[in-house]
Amino acid sequence: MSLLRWAVVTVPLVLLLGFASGRTAPAGSDNIWYQALAKPAQTPPDWAFPVAWTTIYILMGVALAIVLNARGARGRALATGLFMLGFALSLGWMPLFFGAHRVTAAIGLIAAMVVVGIATTIAFARVRTIAAWLMVPYLVWISFAGVLTWSIDRMNPDAETLVPSARTSQML
Repeated sequence: MSLLRWAVVTVPLVLLLGFASGRTAPAGSDNIWYQALAKPAQTPPDWAFPVAWTTIYILMGVALAIVLNARGARGRALATGLFMLGFALSLGWMPLFFGAHRVTAAIGLIAAMVVVGIATTIAFARVRTIAAWLMVPYLVWISFAGVLTWSIDRMNPDAETLVPSARTSQML
């Protein structure tokens, strides 16, 4: 029953924060800058991103609940801290890429997300194996996102200057 109480908090919280990050800047076909970019052939359709992220956020929230529910487990605090660090990094990607148009910086951020995500998964495995397995889709997705972002950077060396960013103000 305690796991359910944790999940009732962690799953909606992860979903809420993830979706709030996604609303910081228009994404996909709603973003004029993104539309102007040359994209690799393996770029998924727009509808795939919210489906993937919703699923991933639910799995991450459950994984966190499992770890938080493991009272007295060695490494629980470290695993939780790594999760929070990795999740904070993840929340910064959308505004960096879609809002600020910082493609190269977004690659660096994804690299950090992958490293912290792997560390989190290992730490989760030391607390509860199932929690680590629930993190695997996240690792796969951000690795794929990293490849896409790198490809976009290679195909669009002038990406940061294509369209003024959403945060640019122009004075008349």
